[in-house]
Parts: sequence; C-alpha cells; structure tokens
Amino acid sequence: MPRSILFSFASDSYRYAVREIREAFPGEHRFERLGAEVARLADTSVPVEEFAAACDEGRIMFVRHLTREIAGYPLDDLPTESELATTLLEEITAKSVAVQTWVDGTGSSYHHLIVDALAGRGVTSTRSGQEIVVSGVAVGKQLLIGVNRVADSLSDWPGGRMRLARGDERVSRSEFKLEEAIATFGLDLPAGGKALDLGASPGGWTRILRQHGQEVWSVDPGSLDPRLRGDRRIHHEATTAGRFFASNRVRFDVVVNDMRMDQLMSARMMLDAAAQLRRGGLAIVTLKGGGKNPLDGARRGIDVLRERYDVLHARQLHHNRNEITVVARKHE
Repeated sequence: MPRSILFSFASDSYRYAVREIREAFPGEHRFERLGAEVARLADTSVPVEEFAAACDEGRIMFVRHLTREIAGYPLDDLPTESELATTLLEEITAKSVAVQTWVDGTGSSYHHLIVDALAGRGVTSTRSGQEIVVSGVAVGKQLLIGVNRVADSLSDWPGGRMRLARGDERVSRSEFKLEEAIATFGLDLPAGGKALDLGASPGGWTRILRQHGQEVWSVDPGSLDPRLRGDRRIHHEATTAGRFFASNRVRFDVVVNDMRMDQLMSARMMLDAAAQLRRGGLAIVTLKGGGKNPLDGARRGIDVLRERYDVLHARQLHHNRNEITVVARKHE
C-alpha cells in the first residue's frame, strides 16, 4: 500500500537527496519540499526499510532522518488528545515509545500534545532509546506525525538533529562530528586500541578517541590543546602525514582524518594510511568541499577509498557542514 515518507536533510542539500533517491529507486516519484529541511516522498511504494537500507549503505548520503507519515493537521485546527491517540494507536502496539518533535522554522514543537495523547491511553514515552519512534514536525502551517522503527529512522534524534553538550572540556567544534558518527553508526572501537589522528590539531578528535579507550598518535605540525599534553597515551607527532608514514612502525586499529582538503586528496591520503592499519582496521574520514557538485565529488572520493577499504557508511550528518562522513574498513 503506498504511503508517504518524510525525510530530512541539510537546507542546501535537497536537490542532492532527491537525485540520490531517484537513482536508488528508479521509477516515477513525487517529491514535495515542505520546509527548509523537511520533504515528503509522496504516496510511494518504496518500503521505508529499503529506503533506510540505501541510506545506511551510503547509496543515499544526503538524507538524515526518515519516518512514515501517518497524519497531518493544520496548526490552527489541531486534534484533541483523544483524536490523536486514536490515530496513533492504529500504528502502535508498543507500551513505550520515543516521542521526538522538532520545528522546521519557528514556533512550538507540540511535544506535550503527543506525549499527553499517548499517556491518556497508557503508553509511556521517552525522548529516545525505544524501538518505535513517534515523530512530530511543525513545518509551515501544519503538524505532521510519523511513526517508524528506530532501526529505520537513521538517527535516534528528532529529525536527525543530534544535540551534544558544549562543555568547557571541549577542544574544538569538530569533536561533535566524530561523536555523532560513533553514535549514529554504532561504531565499537576496540578496547585498548591504537588510533591514528591525521591533521589532529588542536586535538578535538584525539580527545574523543581517548574517551573511547584508544591510545592516540596525533599527527600535525600544529600544536595540541594544552589540556591534552599531560596524557601519556597521546603521542603528538609534530610532522606531516607523509613524513610520519615514511618512518612509522606502529600498526593501528583506527585511523581518522578531518583534514581540510578536497574529497580526492582526502581519499588518497586514506589510501596511504591503509598501510598503517591492521587488516580489518577502521577508517573514519570527512570528505569536504565539492564546489558545484558535492554529490559527484563525494562519490569520486568514495570510489578511491574502495581501492583499499570496504565502505560501511557514508552520510551528511547533522554536525557536518559541506562534507560527508565516511566509515570504512580496510580490506581483510
């Protein structure tokens, strides 16, 4: 039975998301852009599970969040709690769900309306951590309601908008990108592993790697944040990546790269880094830039990576700007 799917994206990436969806699922599709970061794939026969799988595999990189649309209401004529509960319970059998609401633009998220409607019928709710997610997005002059499995939602955050605390311990904003990648893709870094951070200065990704139990070699001619210098399991190599590769004898479990270079240069750097990795080692890289065509630029970079790696995930995450985060594993 055809059903509409709501999907989110970065405000300047809509056309790339649509192109990817059309290529992943050939046929006639009707797209409706509802707001800056929300659109509808209307009355589609594409199963949301297959849509999510295409995103998870990196065939669709510019979509951040998915939900099956079940209802829509004008903001000036919202349903009663009883009416909304009746609609929701036609889709939900679980006794506990996550309720995630957000606003595309300005205004109220109407979180309380959904939570109270469910509570009135004995369904408890949390913000995350449940198998079923009820989504509510206020966009334009309407409130749209969706229901989906968290496994098919791409993110356990409203609209894929992961919010992380901005504590004083933060070394740089770039930390959010690595944290989001680890959480979103469920990455399990090896206990007591050895990690290589290319272009590490001032050390944001190094700090996150240490939080995940890695001993880190931080390669950058620039300095690290003073707060990292006393950690004996951080080895600052004040040199370029090429010079480090030429002299290094350590084999790493993880290599990360958030360097400011274009997609092809970053990908080629990761080919050189592959020689420093153990078989099956994990690589995380941001492919930046792209100019007029970031989609094709990212694809070219990924094609290069595939020479030495199996690409596991590729997505424009919430904390990415004009870049794609790629997770790959060195060929066995």
